[in-house]
Amino acid sequence: MAPKRSTRLNPGTTPVTTPSTTTTSVTNAQLQAMINEGVNAALAARDATRNGDDSHTSGTSEFIKCKPLEFKGTEGVIELTRWFEKMESVFSISNCTASNQVKFATCTLQGDALTWWNFYVKTTTTEEAYAMIWATLKKKMTGKYCPRGEIKKIETEMWNLK
Repeated sequence: MAPKRSTRLNPGTTPVTTPSTTTTSVTNAQLQAMINEGVNAALAARDATRNGDDSHTSGTSEFIKCKPLEFKGTEGVIELTRWFEKMESVFSISNCTASNQVKFATCTLQGDALTWWNFYVKTTTTEEAYAMIWATLKKKMTGKYCPRGEIKKIETEMWNLK
């Protein structure tokens, strides 16, 4: 049998006491409530620093992920209208800022429409072209790709459906 070890104090030293810890039983429900409280406090702190601004600046990747339609300039009034509607939906979903709307929308132009846009950019400046607001681009494209005769024809067809 091995000898017993005893701890002796050196003369002049005081014994070291270890602090006692008390344990509290926590149920799963109480633990979950504490976690929820902590998460809610963290979310509230984050929201307080955002000043109510839920938007973020959209980049081209967020815009492209929304799969915007391409517009070629040969499809007519109905397709241009669909393109406008899809662009506005993509702007909303991707939180696209107003300053990026024309830039991002024109990156979806193909064929004749792209040629028209490139000519417009060359007759102004790149900065001026991309500073245009979305409503102005819509007016320019409507003037270019929606001949008045075609619009009248569609209006007549719509009236005849009633």
